[in-house]
Amino acid sequence: MERKPSILLVGDGAREHIIAEKLSEANAKLICLCSKDHPGIKRLAILSSGKFYSSEINEKTINEILKNNKVDFAFVSPDGLLFKGVTDMIKKHKVKVASPTKAQAMIEWDKSFARRLMKKHKIKGVPEFIASNDIKELNDFIEKHKQVAVKPAGLTGGKGVKVTGIQLKDEEEAKAYAKELLESKYSGIETVVIEERLLGQEFTLQIFTDGKNIIPMPLVQDHKNLLEDDQGPNTGGMGSYSTQNHLLPFISISDYEEAIEIAKKTLNAFYKETKQYFKGVLYLQCMLSTKGIKVIEFNSRFGDPEAINVLSIFQGNLAEVLESIANNRLISSKKVSFKRNATVCKYLVPNGYPDNPAKDKEIIIAKPREKFYFASVYEKEGKIFTTSSRAIAVIAKDIDFYSAERRVEMDIRTSFAGELYHRSDIGTQKLIYKKLNYLKELNLM
Repeated sequence: MERKPSILLVGDGAREHIIAEKLSEANAKLICLCSKDHPGIKRLAILSSGKFYSSEINEKTINEILKNNKVDFAFVSPDGLLFKGVTDMIKKHKVKVASPTKAQAMIEWDKSFARRLMKKHKIKGVPEFIASNDIKELNDFIEKHKQVAVKPAGLTGGKGVKVTGIQLKDEEEAKAYAKELLESKYSGIETVVIEERLLGQEFTLQIFTDGKNIIPMPLVQDHKNLLEDDQGPNTGGMGSYSTQNHLLPFISISDYEEAIEIAKKTLNAFYKETKQYFKGVLYLQCMLSTKGIKVIEFNSRFGDPEAINVLSIFQGNLAEVLESIANNRLISSKKVSFKRNATVCKYLVPNGYPDNPAKDKEIIIAKPREKFYFASVYEKEGKIFTTSSRAIAVIAKDIDFYSAERRVEMDIRTSFAGELYHRSDIGTQKLIYKKLNYLKELNLM
């Protein structure tokens, strides 16, 4: 009889919904802990003969769950929970975990650490930067470079970074924002990171790793801006696409290999610096820029929505992959593959998101043809309602992303109703051509 591992999964977004689905397909028994009554994850936990817990995620809850359930290993997903040390809480019970500890996740929750690590170990891909809590040093850097990206050092949910020429009008606004971040101790860390503004196109590389070995995943391009044509404020991500050859229309094989090499060198440097192996999923937000491949930031977990793109075409046993990471022996990449399909994922968000979202509004779902995953919603009396964050991710895969985009768009328009908004341009020929033409103007195509 095939072994049925018991897995504790902690987290409750659309990303965690598809992770739960893939673990369920791998014949795992799911013990799921969510901060709210997530309808999709709850259903999968019950179908797997496991258990579902909806509770505040803290050490008391973790202790109670592990006292009452036999767990082979655990996987903690969202960045906030990794920063909170949920992996560490689980490890206290001698349960193996396939996600990073709080100390390991520092590569995400402290951007100054990540930048200094790359610089110290001479890793290719680091932009010019300063990480400081001295306003004069920050202002001097802004005056020198003129065009900059101003970043809180800590976690911001994808919403704290501002760039001159986009969210910031000029140097003076950049200085004012840096001062505001310092005085408010935004994100809990009294350091601000300022980098030279890079011109190009961003892309996401995600890898499975046990700290020594890696399995890279297909590249994905996310769309952070709320509005069509990449306008408006930053969000947690409005949607993303991947291509059938697992690259992107503007990325070559050599670019992909260079990004992978940066990941490998960063993991080696991380071990040299901390004497710990980073374990879990390492996410590199990169840019093909006029100065080469640069790393915009690291994340210590799957992206959201990028996880939905790659896991929708994942071929293999996700439970086996994660368990091998937990045991410090990542399985051979020969056991993992990804279908040669393109994917397009689009998020439905409450009207008014992110500043004044339409909360507690019913979402009507009528026989979708494509896969969809619940993000920040709740169920009451058999009905689904919005909260203040992203609501539902809809994804399709096809022979190319134009075909996948049409399928997603048709499904959203015919199968979902409510006080909802989505970006209809993600994955369209018009938007992709605009990005390619921009790169041509920069002599990158």
